[in-house]
Amino acid sequence: MTTVQTPVTGAAQRGGFLGRLPIISHLRISVGLQRGMLIVGTVLTGLFVLTAIFAPLVAPYRYDQISNAQGDFPTQAAPSAQHLWGTTVGGYDVFSRTLWGAQTAVSVIVIAVLLSIFIGVILGLLSGYIGGWLDRVLVVIADAIFAFPSLLLAIVMSIIISGGRSDLWGGIFAAAISITVVFVPQYFRVIRAETVRLKAEPFVESAKVVGASTWRIVGRHIFKNATRTLPLIFTLNSSEAILTLAGLGFLGFGIEPTAAAEWGFDLNKALADATSGIWWTGVFPGAAIVLTVLGLTLVGESMNDLNDPRLRGRRRPGKKQSAAPAAAAELSDNSASQGGQA
Repeated sequence: MTTVQTPVTGAAQRGGFLGRLPIISHLRISVGLQRGMLIVGTVLTGLFVLTAIFAPLVAPYRYDQISNAQGDFPTQAAPSAQHLWGTTVGGYDVFSRTLWGAQTAVSVIVIAVLLSIFIGVILGLLSGYIGGWLDRVLVVIADAIFAFPSLLLAIVMSIIISGGRSDLWGGIFAAAISITVVFVPQYFRVIRAETVRLKAEPFVESAKVVGASTWRIVGRHIFKNATRTLPLIFTLNSSEAILTLAGLGFLGFGIEPTAAAEWGFDLNKALADATSGIWWTGVFPGAAIVLTVLGLTLVGESMNDLNDPRLRGRRRPGKKQSAAPAAAAELSDNSASQGGQA
């Protein structure tokens, strides 16, 4: 008996762990405009992350440095060889603070989004599967939090958590917790809805019949299926977290300049400079916010389109429309020839 060996296709060779990563897998199935959006978003997001990682090596000065061996830095100095992007009204180097601000943004995103995912997923699983009074209480609390504007809620939480202290992780931890409270209801509602749907599926009923415990069903069967959309929500919430952090800093409830560099705070201090023709103190932090949010948004929206079969099926309408008449013509020719032979 001979054994037939199936040749390994290119798609299988490109599989493995890297092929299953969200960005890599979406790049492989994307085409046209969606692929371009995803590539641009990935590049911008990658530059943002790399800037945050290598900020201590690339930045010529620290974020709170206002002097060196030659003396104090000039205030509101135009871009020059010594200060590539000029200086602020406080004497801070704009180039250095912009680079260090990327590190602050990454720290806040990681802490805020991961904490909100952890809390929201646990509460959503318990609420959706157990139900009863626990479900009603958690849903009411989540709806009450949603009733508040996100930025206003973040401001209130920042005031409560910081308690007038700016040395708590340099204010980064307080800002991250403030944003966490805003995002928890989003993850809670998504996971709860998926849990309620999955609880009625046949594979869950089968697990109950064979005597599986509640924790085993929730942890092994429901959790894996209910959390498939988390990478997409994580990407979209990351851009929202940057905007919320910038809003806190712009309104004066964010991180102090001596504790960490923050783009929103720098924009707030650049308001008075704009009327005096000093453009460099606000352009570069503002551009950093715009490009970072744009990159994360493009990645999130592209992943959302590729995860939706209806949108993914319409990604190449021109080719489908041009191929349909040709196929119909070929089919009619074949039918005519068969009829003539008959």
